[in-house]
Amino acid sequence: MVFAGPGGGGGIGGVADMKSLTTQIVTGRWFMVFASLLIMSVAGATYMFALYSPDIKDALGYDQTTLNLLSFFKDVGSNVGVLSGLINEVTPPWVVLSMGAVLNFFGYFMIWLSVTKKITGVQVWHMCLYICIGANSQSFANTGSLVTCVKNFPESRGSVLGILKGYVGLSGAIITQFFHAFYGDDTKALILLIGWLPAAISFAFLRTIRIMKVIRQPNELKVFYNFLYISLALAGFLMVVIILEKTLSFTRGEYGGSAAVVILMLFVPLGVVIVEEYKIWNSKRQALNDPSPLKIVTEKPPPSQEIPAPSPPPPSTSSGKKLVTVESSPSTTDNSNVSCWKTAFRPPDRGEDFTILQALFSVDMLILFLATICGIGGTLTAIDNLGQIGTSLGYPKKSSSTFVSLVSIWNYLGRVVSGFGSEHVLKKYKFSRPLLFTLTLLLSCVGHLLIAFNVSGGLYVASVIIGFCFGAQWPLLFAIISELFGLKYYSTLYNFGAAASPVGLYLLNVRLTGHLYDKEAGKQLAAKGLIRKHGDALDCVGTECFRLSFIIITAATLFGAFVSLILVHRTRKFYKSDIYKKFREAAEEAETEMAVSGNGVGRAETKNG
Repeated sequence: MVFAGPGGGGGIGGVADMKSLTTQIVTGRWFMVFASLLIMSVAGATYMFALYSPDIKDALGYDQTTLNLLSFFKDVGSNVGVLSGLINEVTPPWVVLSMGAVLNFFGYFMIWLSVTKKITGVQVWHMCLYICIGANSQSFANTGSLVTCVKNFPESRGSVLGILKGYVGLSGAIITQFFHAFYGDDTKALILLIGWLPAAISFAFLRTIRIMKVIRQPNELKVFYNFLYISLALAGFLMVVIILEKTLSFTRGEYGGSAAVVILMLFVPLGVVIVEEYKIWNSKRQALNDPSPLKIVTEKPPPSQEIPAPSPPPPSTSSGKKLVTVESSPSTTDNSNVSCWKTAFRPPDRGEDFTILQALFSVDMLILFLATICGIGGTLTAIDNLGQIGTSLGYPKKSSSTFVSLVSIWNYLGRVVSGFGSEHVLKKYKFSRPLLFTLTLLLSCVGHLLIAFNVSGGLYVASVIIGFCFGAQWPLLFAIISELFGLKYYSTLYNFGAAASPVGLYLLNVRLTGHLYDKEAGKQLAAKGLIRKHGDALDCVGTECFRLSFIIITAATLFGAFVSLILVHRTRKFYKSDIYKKFREAAEEAETEMAVSGNGVGRAETKNG
């Protein structure tokens, strides 16, 4: 085999090289990250509920409690993804992604048919089922792409979670631009858009998303920062568009122009991917033409003194198998033939690979679950009710789109700041993620109080604060789970952590906020001497509609922050240690194996040449 270029140097010498480079790009780890970014950029349709919920309420004659019940089932679908996690444990990611695409289209398409009266006789339980199915596709998309990326980049998991979850946060603003460009102001058509667009993108990248062998790359974190800078530019552009939309009236063509810019910026990361994959391809080519530099790599195997003594192995065990034994946790090795129920209450040390039952029954998981119920439950209640809050407080209907876009952008910023920021302060200052989670809960209380007391213009500020805090909690939650309980069963544990969200939403949104809203609306209707007819929407106007609800939500969030402090105390020694050491060792072993095999291939090429 002959490569173009003097001495195995850089450059692309012909059709064969171009074909080889193209294969490297589309099968590489960085192209998989790019595909995941696109999937995540349209995976946040559940955060746009405030934009199309008034159409559901008016078309089907629901009161606020019923609408909040739909919101609860939406959140159940989007966050109870244990099924997708279990499926992902035994199937490749493309199976999970394809199932998610089908669920997404079916659920939202049925909602669109119901709202546009193309089908009749739709009951409340039908709508709950449809929105639960449609929203559940988000957990399939997250499990298929995001969890896969975390496993492929274990040492940069904070950055991976931050950038991918950041694009989910931006998706509301991104889809809003597409919606106005495609359908104008027809918010019913928005439901159709969020049905077919995410499904189409998932199907396009089914075979791209897959588990790959982890090979350390020195500039790995720098590449993720390049993705971050591009996403910040996208967020900045969307923010400018939102400000212009608030002051000017955009035509359909102008929305088309902004949507075209958004599409262009979504594909800019592909340039970063091509550059990085070219570097990898070129280094492989040089290694094949001149294998001698590989001697430097093969001289750096993990020191023997760093290998912990496992339980007595069989005499016939080879050295290669000893390396495999190092990668598994002691508890897993010792208990491989013991029932998982018998080991459920005998967990390994923090950071090792817990079994699913060991993690679920651990005190750390229960504390984290309770804090998440209070924190994410409160912020999501505010986000899902933004449309009704704005109407009750006298904001113009046009502002609903502004609130949703503000939440979307600051949701994104919260995710990338908590993802990249927590990674930085953890590695440099050993500042624990549970403490950052606690501080985020305290900040969200400010947004809740702004809504409760109807400060002038406060809903815009509240949208920013709540959007930021809601976004910031997710990368922290998922990173904490991966760090405390390991990556072996991360697909399932990731989705269990997310299941706290619908529990909080049901308690704080359906049982609390919806009930108090309808109670106040009933008082206002009675004061006018009117009686509500069946099928009529029940609306409330004034500060009292949401005041008591958000005072109680503030108190619940403060309680969640206190609970989170307990986790901070319990994990303080763990976060002071080197929690990524075993992943570095595993990557070094993989590099050694690649160097040895590459050295053999290179010499074979030399002989054949």
